[in-house]
Amino acid sequence: MRSEDIRVAASIGAGVIGYSWALKFAMAGLEVWAQNRTEESGALARERVRASLDSLVKNDVYSEAQAAEIAGRIHYTTSIEEAVRNAQFIQESAAEHYEVKWELVRAIEAAAASDAIVASSTSGLLVSEIAKDAAHPERFCGGHPYNPPHLIPLVEITKGERTTDETVTCAKAFYARVGMEPVVLQKEALGFICNRLQMALYREVANLVLSGVCTIEDADKAVTFGPGIRWGIMGPSLVFELGGGKGGVSGLMNHLNDSISLWLADMADWKSFPPEFAPVAQEGVDEELAARPAEIGNTPEGLADYRDHMIIEILKLHGKL
Repeated sequence: MRSEDIRVAASIGAGVIGYSWALKFAMAGLEVWAQNRTEESGALARERVRASLDSLVKNDVYSEAQAAEIAGRIHYTTSIEEAVRNAQFIQESAAEHYEVKWELVRAIEAAAASDAIVASSTSGLLVSEIAKDAAHPERFCGGHPYNPPHLIPLVEITKGERTTDETVTCAKAFYARVGMEPVVLQKEALGFICNRLQMALYREVANLVLSGVCTIEDADKAVTFGPGIRWGIMGPSLVFELGGGKGGVSGLMNHLNDSISLWLADMADWKSFPPEFAPVAQEGVDEELAARPAEIGNTPEGLADYRDHMIIEILKLHGKL
């Protein structure tokens, strides 16, 4: 399968993640089949697509006519067979249980073309185990997105023991073609790349708050208006390349090594979050939301709208929308 030959995509399990995948594929001009188990969940997927397109129209990404054209490329069904029959790329986003994935593998392979690529949105299960009984395990891979995938470009591609390099190459090219930024894990790692990075940062947030160094709100502000601004432009190694002047990232690391070592020795290295942090975090977030102006979101719903607006504006700067 060549990425340029992919004209029809299927999103199996069009829930919170799957509907967004269907929308992303349709935004790229593909015909898309969005599959749900029930008519009710299919109707919810349709509502979510409409709400997301309304947001994109409100933020001047599409006109009403363009949004209607995109919506018209998404077809809804409760039949896996109908969804995958003509699809060259199949994105599975079902529940995180091997038993559920195995059942879907059987149903997909019974109806899909033998060379169609099947990517799983799994955030923690092993592709090798998902595809262990597949007739064509070589065409299965992981394609882990970040929510919502129609806005967040990152997708982490993982390989199973029998996934071929050709499958990974095609999946990577396809994701790039629809506007994603794919990264490939060279070996399996629990939590992949970004979940590990964000949990490492949040572990230190918890440590600072529980140690009385700062509040939840100030930790959020520190990230948002400090390194978060730079990270929205480039990754940490490139940031340090600039920070190191003529010496680059290696010069910075060597120059600050003694200080950095002192910081690291004083930072948290827990292997699990202290249970007392959850209520502290919730209380801090509640206070933070209450203090925010409505225009930047002071309710969960308003915060989500603000998030989407800001993501869209950042993506425009990156030339991604």
